[in-house]
Amino acid sequence: MSKSRILSAREIIKVLEQGFGFKVVSQKGSHIKLQKSDSVGMRMTVVPNHKEVARGTLKGVLNLAKINEDDFWSKYYNLK
Repeated sequence: MSKSRILSAREIIKVLEQGFGFKVVSQKGSHIKLQKSDSVGMRMTVVPNHKEVARGTLKGVLNLAKINEDDFWSKYYNLK
């Protein structure tokens, strides 16, 4: 299984919510905002609501959320 599989916004949001505890807080146009509060503080990220989210865009989403790419893919395959 390839780590760099192209995912939809729905798949990315599912992993962020179920795997990392993020919650959808708002949507403006085609951008969905998620946030999470933890002991470090509040983290926020934005996912474009597309059928296919580009690999570079996913990396940006994970960077904003402060999530390691390997951790994300591990959670993704565990939730399938």
